[in-house]
Amino acid sequence: MPRDLPIGNGSLLVNFDCTYQLRDLYWPHVGLENHTKGQPFRFGVWVEGRFKWVDDPGWTRRLCYQEETLVTQVQLSHPELELELVCHDAVDFHENLYLRRIDVNNQTDRPREVRLFFHHDLHISSHEVGDTAYYEPERRAVYHYKGARWFLINGATPGKRPEDAADSVAGWHVGLQQWACGHKGVSGLQGTWRDAEDGLLSGNPIAQGSVDSTVAVHLTLPPQTTQTAYYWLAVGNSFEEVTRLNRSVRHRGPWHFLSRTASYWHLWLDVHRPDFADLPAEVSRLYLASLLILRTQIDNGGAIIAANDSDIASAVRDTYSYMWPRDGALVAHSLTLAGYLPITQTFFNFCRDILSKEGYLLHKYNPDGTLASSWHPWVREGHKDLPIQEDETALVLWALWNHFEQGKDVEYIKPLYRSLIVRAADFMIGYRDKKTGLPLPSYDLWEERRGVLAFTTAAVWAGLTAAANFAQAFGEMKLGEQYVAAAAEIKAGVESVLYRPERDRFIRMANQKPDGSWEFDETLDASMFGLWYFGMFAPNDPRIVRTMKAIRERLWIKTGVGGVARYENDYYHQQSRDVANVPGNPWFICTLWSAQWTIATAMTRSDLKPAVEVLSWCAEHGLASGVLAEQVHPETHAPLSVSPLTWSHATFVATVQEYLAKWRALPR
Repeated sequence: MPRDLPIGNGSLLVNFDCTYQLRDLYWPHVGLENHTKGQPFRFGVWVEGRFKWVDDPGWTRRLCYQEETLVTQVQLSHPELELELVCHDAVDFHENLYLRRIDVNNQTDRPREVRLFFHHDLHISSHEVGDTAYYEPERRAVYHYKGARWFLINGATPGKRPEDAADSVAGWHVGLQQWACGHKGVSGLQGTWRDAEDGLLSGNPIAQGSVDSTVAVHLTLPPQTTQTAYYWLAVGNSFEEVTRLNRSVRHRGPWHFLSRTASYWHLWLDVHRPDFADLPAEVSRLYLASLLILRTQIDNGGAIIAANDSDIASAVRDTYSYMWPRDGALVAHSLTLAGYLPITQTFFNFCRDILSKEGYLLHKYNPDGTLASSWHPWVREGHKDLPIQEDETALVLWALWNHFEQGKDVEYIKPLYRSLIVRAADFMIGYRDKKTGLPLPSYDLWEERRGVLAFTTAAVWAGLTAAANFAQAFGEMKLGEQYVAAAAEIKAGVESVLYRPERDRFIRMANQKPDGSWEFDETLDASMFGLWYFGMFAPNDPRIVRTMKAIRERLWIKTGVGGVARYENDYYHQQSRDVANVPGNPWFICTLWSAQWTIATAMTRSDLKPAVEVLSWCAEHGLASGVLAEQVHPETHAPLSVSPLTWSHATFVATVQEYLAKWRALPR
């Protein structure tokens, strides 16, 4: 199930699914320690003896963001309840505090009591063993904790009561009207959410082990009126930390945090808001939304996480909540183009810290910098084999040079020169075949095959070229010449091995046999765009033109959905065996690569029109919130695999920036 609405601040990330259930709560790192384990936090409404959880099929829902913010705007209505709800959710831009405002409209001509129920199925530190949930009467709040992970849950409704603290915000009652702490998943117990469905909670004050909690706040609505309730969840390392946050909300009012967070994200976008030239409104809206969604997937420590949709774990028992250096480098490049250089600096520092002493980056990393899970083996045919995707090392240097060209921050680059740039470049020089000059075999960007790959060789060429630029800038001419010479040998090897005259185009992969001959994989693969995108060949080189045209013709999805597949007969989440018309599912990044080539080869502004069509295609096939998945169904365009995919949004941002630069450069 896609995550329609991610909201976060770089340490606390909250995701909602398409039914508006909170499904993921990551902290203290984006992507690390999912305290829900993907299980839903239920939200329910009771009125006049009727009760509906928000995932009930009778709800009509519209899940969006307030324009140009990371504050949600969710519209809910249910004919049986005769209510309309408008909800605004935010993670405070500075504090580890999640808040929700709920505006409830009574559509009838009679006064009614409405009870709002909030359920919490916490798996603290990603497991349910040893949790405690308890009600604390002084603050009229529920706490969950385990070790150094604390959560406080509270709410506010209109009106003042005698028991309210003196510093509570005027005119509002802070505190829960109902609560229950109980067990789940043991002795046949489903959880306290079942207790809510009659509108009354047991008031059980504490539970330990595998526990959950449900709380409620009450509103009394006159006929045809709207009233507002607030709910919040504070996260911290201790009782004192979450209690401090609760005290701050009680004193300032929850609306203060919602308002300041909206203002912050408006300001964040305004600092680097481009002139969108002739791009359609839906494209400019998606560009700004993509920047915000990108920011939710980036940890403040520098890790750029591929995706944080935990539902993928149900299929493969692992997630995308890792930092792939390749994805991270391409995301960092898009943010560099958009002007957000400080964010990318933390990423490059992260890469320096995780680089091996030999100078390579491994498959993927956890958000805290530790090595993540992998399926690439360390042994092959009885011998040790380096389990790397070499493009991941190379593209970090390529992206770093582009970053330096944009910012010219010598003081920032200086400590990275020896520790990251030279060490990685020296590894790439050495990790080559002595006869061909080509990189030794490694795993491809799709993580499915091993060989000498078009995308990888282009990335290594770009990484060495970037290292040469740095070396020459630092006055180390001899070292720069070595990098230039190695890059030239790689390009020559690509021309002799990966360009096949009989096919009149490049191919995606080759493997050398023991006798020195080559075995070729001629499958059309969209990733061959890297041969020109990273600069090895000009985009209008006839060999590139023929390759890109073949990709466009044979990988385009010939249904009403359209878009470009990864490669011919792509098995991943395959939805159709009609390979001639549906070679695979359409991926946002692959479709955008075709637009990037159109932009790169355009000679007039009118030549850019097909690229605009692709950008509009992305807007049409994303969710209403602006979220882009990894891929979409070739018949229904429903999101497939993880959603959002950070790489999808980054490629959209980069494509828009490349379009605008080309539009400015071309004659009218």
